[in-house]
Amino acid sequence: MRKYLIINGPNLNMLGIREPEVYGSRTYEDLCALIQQAADKMGVCIQFFQSNCEGEIVTAIQNTHGKMDGIVINPGAYAHYSYAIHDAIKAVSTKTVEVHISDISQREQFRRTSVTAPACEGMISGLGFDGYVKALEMLENDADK
Repeated sequence: MRKYLIINGPNLNMLGIREPEVYGSRTYEDLCALIQQAADKMGVCIQFFQSNCEGEIVTAIQNTHGKMDGIVINPGAYAHYSYAIHDAIKAVSTKTVEVHISDISQREQFRRTSVTAPACEGMISGLGFDGYVKALEMLENDADK
């Protein structure tokens, strides 16, 4: 059974409270339940990790090396300036897909560029919670090749 780590960065634990006009009214727990349901249907094992601390996210990425088949990451605001996360993704052999709930290309100017996405296999932006499921599907489709 393939194993994937779902990483959520800063403020994603505040879903349902934080800017509901941008992120909706569903909670972080709702997000995890949706992803778990999709993973169960796909027959894959997932683990969740959420942190508001950049170094903890770097360590979580590093810990996937040789242990996980892939990462789905929403680095939150770190996407726009964390070269440490970018470098951690590049350092491990774990295939990674970046996800953003909102469409970052339509947000404030400073949010329109992700410095972490170039280290990833792909990026999904603007599909809401469903973006995480699409990211898992991308990793699974790639694993089947």
